[in-house]
Amino acid sequence: MTPANRAPVRVGVFGLLGSGNLGNDGSLEAVLGYLRAEHPDAVVDALCGGPEVVTSRYGIPATRLHWYRGEYRTASRAGAIAGKGLGKLVDAVRTAAWVRRHDVVIVPGMGVLEATLPLRPWGFPYSLFLLCASGRLFGTRVALVGVGAARIGNRPTRALVRWSARLAGYRSYRDALSRDAMRAMGVDTARDKVYPDLAFALPTPPASAPSGSPGPVCVGVMDFHGGNDDRARAEEIHRRYLDGTTRFVRALVEDGRPVRLLTGDECDRPVVTAILDAVDSPLVTAAEAASLADLMKETAAADTVVATRYHNLVCALKVGTPTLALSYAAKSDALMDRMGLAAYCHPAREVDAGQLMEQFRALEKRSAELRRTLTERNLTAARQLEDQFTALTAALFPAADHAHALREAR
Repeated sequence: MTPANRAPVRVGVFGLLGSGNLGNDGSLEAVLGYLRAEHPDAVVDALCGGPEVVTSRYGIPATRLHWYRGEYRTASRAGAIAGKGLGKLVDAVRTAAWVRRHDVVIVPGMGVLEATLPLRPWGFPYSLFLLCASGRLFGTRVALVGVGAARIGNRPTRALVRWSARLAGYRSYRDALSRDAMRAMGVDTARDKVYPDLAFALPTPPASAPSGSPGPVCVGVMDFHGGNDDRARAEEIHRRYLDGTTRFVRALVEDGRPVRLLTGDECDRPVVTAILDAVDSPLVTAAEAASLADLMKETAAADTVVATRYHNLVCALKVGTPTLALSYAAKSDALMDRMGLAAYCHPAREVDAGQLMEQFRALEKRSAELRRTLTERNLTAARQLEDQFTALTAALFPAADHAHALREAR
């Protein structure tokens, strides 16, 4: 309990939250659940991409991450370029002022230390650096909690990510590959721990009992154009991914299987539309998921899931549904290995519908066995996340009390 004569601890959450990515918002939801259960007196607000969504959905005050509202639109005109440039300066002041008002700032999960999707250094990497540098300057402890990381080729992006990690007061990762990547980029990770993705801490809906006959298949799609180093081949990669995935969905329909298309970000919707138009069958429908809870309900109702986006995989595995990953990054392979399904990964850059169908059929033959495996692995993940939150309390809240005392003495 917070003593009556002292104000409660002020906790900020930071990231591209409320911007249409369900995985990011699921990580936020998990951290808010932890704070409300373990630190109910904490005063929480956000600096984020979609403040209106965060406030309406989660009931916390929120401030827009970027002063310039066109931050993520391509700037070609002089006015837009000038607006972006001015925005970088304004954001440095805004971020510092926001950080200074807090005792602790948490970056909840997300792939904030990676560039497995196209990313410019002056976008989110710059914002994260401003956050961590401000935290170090004002004595506000910044915690990168259960984040994803990957080795980065682009030098400016790599430098910003490396310095952000070094300046953070606490770091934990969602897989060992992420910790290894930060070590390879020059960050001392000796005290950093690895825990399951934060989304594994969310409530799990009941799984549907297998019907005994071939049932629905969830296919999670993605607006996939390769990674940060694939910009020259982005359209070719996208066409190959879309064509292979469409052929696979058509093959499922020819077998009489109902197919439910899933997304994980607003930008994925054109891919759904393209597949619906190409296959043109009443057996293919699209889910309207607004949260990871919605995605979990969809995957729990399926016999099998084939998915690309990382948090589509998380949702399917968490509810115990046998899953095949269209893997676009090492994080997907690491997740599947952690959950006992390492043999069921297929490269998203080279989707071969025939080979994918062979893997799918092999997966379904082992369905009952894999459901038991997933039940065991999920119990382990739940225990490990309890340890994560215990460690977070020990690392942050004594520090928050000390920082608060210093502010009261000023």
